[in-house]
Amino acid sequence: MGAERRIIIADGDPIARSALRLVLTQAYGAHAVSDACDAQDLLIVVSASAPDLVLLDWNLPGSAPEVCAALRAQIPTAAVVVLSTRPEARALALAAGADAFVCKADAPGFLLATLQRLVPG
Repeated sequence: MGAERRIIIADGDPIARSALRLVLTQAYGAHAVSDACDAQDLLIVVSASAPDLVLLDWNLPGSAPEVCAALRAQIPTAAVVVLSTRPEARALALAAGADAFVCKADAPGFLLATLQRLVPG
């Protein structure tokens, strides 16, 4: 695809991180994918990698609203997409500074379309 996209997957579930990594590398053309298992790890990885995109599980260990605000301060040009199994978290995630919200029950195509819109390549 186009330019290399630097992406961080922040999810406490290692299976979810693996599945997202697979989708991102095969269907989205991502080359540099890092991951984090909790809020503290995420902020360390962000400072080391300057990502273009962060996929943030709303249930990430740590406080997701505070992490989202910290991401906005630390990497204001990166896109932050919140993922959750709870559609009702959408308003909270967007209010916390997320660029988009994707329900984990949505089809993978919806996630990919959202990512392409935010970080085209």
